[in-house]
Amino acid sequence: MRPRFRTALFALAFLAAAVGFAQPAAAAQTAPEFAGIAAWQNSKPLTMQGLRGKVVLIDFWAYSCINCLRTLPHVTRWYDQYKDKGLVVVGVHSPEFAFEKQDGNVRDAIRKFNIHYPVAQDNDLATWDAWDNQYWPAEYLVDQRGNVVAHHFGEGNYMEMENAIRTLLGLPRLADAAAGADKDAPDFNQLGSPEMYFGSDRSKNNASPEGDRTGTRDFTAPARLELNQFALVGRWEIGRQNATLDSASGEIRLHFKAKKVHMVASANDPVTLEIAVDGKPQAPVTVQASQLYTLFDGDGYKDHVLTIKIPKANFHAFTFTFG
Repeated sequence: MRPRFRTALFALAFLAAAVGFAQPAAAAQTAPEFAGIAAWQNSKPLTMQGLRGKVVLIDFWAYSCINCLRTLPHVTRWYDQYKDKGLVVVGVHSPEFAFEKQDGNVRDAIRKFNIHYPVAQDNDLATWDAWDNQYWPAEYLVDQRGNVVAHHFGEGNYMEMENAIRTLLGLPRLADAAAGADKDAPDFNQLGSPEMYFGSDRSKNNASPEGDRTGTRDFTAPARLELNQFALVGRWEIGRQNATLDSASGEIRLHFKAKKVHMVASANDPVTLEIAVDGKPQAPVTVQASQLYTLFDGDGYKDHVLTIKIPKANFHAFTFTFG
């Protein structure tokens, strides 16, 4: 199983707020070619050889990844600002979930997030493997000779990467204030919950006594959830990547420490979730398309218990993520 940055982030104390700097490459390495691309969006097929003479930023991402979505505004701004000065950005969309392989879903995400640069659909992770990548998101900066000269894994340190781009383009470096801070970035020192998976392949946080193995059965919740545990209530089918509600109604209960709670989810037909945090009703959230939904946006990194009531079957839960 390939390492996943979103899980490793928490396990390593968020790697000092997403791994540090735009790191220079340890030694000049020729950028690998794109491999096994299922489709190109916003572009005809490209090759690294054909991009020689340009500064190229490769961005590995997936459209349901919260870390990627918080990084995207910076990547799209760099493209808009520097595309006429010699920068090429290529987004390599490397899916984690099966629904992220669908052309229509990727095209919808490209429109939603105003991505105008080329996007390569790396559905079988062949380019991911060619680059020996392990993280979402991951940025690799390639110089005009085709060498990887810097990289960054995870969120943050946007000024360092922008200055590395500017240096290759022959532009003066920006002062700290000029690049600005990311106001939406979470404080990883206070964020107290990791990503949590519903599918059996990576389930670690399901506290329902019926267990997290694959199959369909009736689930119950313990009287008390420890921090960073969730429980299912009702009849659910546990698959390898997700849990699907198989009864007329059901619940999910979660104990977390964060300002924001997101869920990657979908439904066969639109379903409106009834959400409460510490017993207080929150704004309902309607789910259908396979994507990330924000369930709670609070005012501090505090312990809370969240309850989701789901009024009909065929609701699919993939992950909880936090901010």
